[in-house]
Amino acid sequence: DYGAGNVRSIRNALKALGCEIIDVKSSKEIEQAEILVFPGVGAFGAAVERLKRMRVWDALKKYLGNSQRPFLGICIGMQVLFEGSDESPEMEGLGIFQGRVKRFEIDQAVPHIGWNFVQGQGIIPTGRYYYVHSFCVPTHNLSTSSKNIMLCTTEYGGLSFIAGIQNDRQCAVQFHPEKSAKMGLNMLQHFFSNTLPIQTKTLTTTQGGLARRIVAALDVRENDSGDLVVTKGDSYDVREKEEQGETRSQTRRKVRNLGKPVDLAARYYQEGCDELAFLNICAFKGDALDDLPLLEVLRQASEQIFVPMTVGGGIRSYKAKDDTWVEALQVAAAYFRAGADKISIGSDAVYAAQKYYAANKQTFGDSSIEQISTNYGAQAVVISVDPKRAWVASKKEKDAMEKTDNEASRKFIITHPTARGPNGETMCWYRCTVSGGRKDTDLDAIQLCKASQALGAGEIMLNCIDTDGKQSGFELPLISLVKQHVSIPVIASSGAGSPDHFVDVFTKTNPPVDAALAAGIFHRKQVAISQVKAALASAHLPVRDHHA
Repeated sequence: DYGAGNVRSIRNALKALGCEIIDVKSSKEIEQAEILVFPGVGAFGAAVERLKRMRVWDALKKYLGNSQRPFLGICIGMQVLFEGSDESPEMEGLGIFQGRVKRFEIDQAVPHIGWNFVQGQGIIPTGRYYYVHSFCVPTHNLSTSSKNIMLCTTEYGGLSFIAGIQNDRQCAVQFHPEKSAKMGLNMLQHFFSNTLPIQTKTLTTTQGGLARRIVAALDVRENDSGDLVVTKGDSYDVREKEEQGETRSQTRRKVRNLGKPVDLAARYYQEGCDELAFLNICAFKGDALDDLPLLEVLRQASEQIFVPMTVGGGIRSYKAKDDTWVEALQVAAAYFRAGADKISIGSDAVYAAQKYYAANKQTFGDSSIEQISTNYGAQAVVISVDPKRAWVASKKEKDAMEKTDNEASRKFIITHPTARGPNGETMCWYRCTVSGGRKDTDLDAIQLCKASQALGAGEIMLNCIDTDGKQSGFELPLISLVKQHVSIPVIASSGAGSPDHFVDVFTKTNPPVDAALAAGIFHRKQVAISQVKAALASAHLPVRDHHA
């Protein structure tokens, strides 16, 4: 454990396979290891620096010098085996294999996030595995020695890159077996037992490629009794409606309780969700680092769930109750240690974007986005955007908003295809909100997404207050608009009510959105995840088969 992302996930996966685990803290423990597992989510340079700071770099290199000593590297744990990375050009890798890690230079969203197909070989069974990375080892121009140890490849955006390598008893993979559900656990079992799986035939073109991700979201908060529950709002209002004859002044409406977080999360994992998101919708009010109930939820969930988990709510730098200063990086580290794979930032991203534009697009390295991205990689940072339609009354008003020299005040205005404003307006822009949708800002959602990418974020979770809980479909104009202005993956959220809505969001957004999220319809069992995936498959869209 060298502090590179969520190590708890690989620990839990190994425990599920019956392994006895010892955390390596010294060179001596590396020398004594029977099998060495080197996980990692994060930035190449930060990982190398930590290993050297722990004084285990030379011992690791010596261990790897004997190819009969069992070793498994994962993600960054594979990349550091090569000579270096363009992510940190000044840093040398271990140089065990010839070749260099390169950034994806493709006409697709980067980071490469999701379940992509691997034609298995050696200990790696054929199937879909979970990837989350911006850098890879391309297969073109590989040396003969590196080609000889290449087990299998994956293709993304027309680029073929190494998915797995093996040299005798030493293996490394770019994907995350500990987050690849049954397929990943199966691969790990073959590695530790030193056995080969029975390989299946190649999938068809429709079945192959990057799968469309289905994300199950759990909005969590304390109810009036202090218990942490999963809830769901209607335009972000999570309290039950008043009974007939009652008014808000006559009764305190109860928080809508749709179940216990860990129980629901485990259910969605078994039903085949591709990712989970825990969003603490009231964390902006308190001390995020002291959010013990949510941290415990993550710990318990990670023991039985082997797909990626995102956690959000209150990720920011702040002054704690005891007047000590808490950095956003400390909050993120606590969530990673508890079992999170990605961190979702909401309100603090809006404040960071406003500062970015006020400084004429200068970056200072102190925002929560920059802190976490620098240490854990862009793929670990998700920006949760909570916008709502802001209606524009006239062409004159539209021209003034679009042509201002102040970029922070510039709006991206569309003519909405279906919705209308209170006075019949047809034109609107999307206004960012903060504090769980409770406070409006003057920042356009497109400007927020562009600034977030510039600051180092790796993914956008795009909500819409107007469609939240309405079950009338996703806000397709907003999603297309964001996709046209950023090159990082976008998760569509808010409005799903049927399987057809998922087909629509993947086929009617331009460019196509990368993932789609739902909450209430899954909680209430109105729509099953299997129904969503069946509808996508019928529309010839690739999906992950969780039974594989």
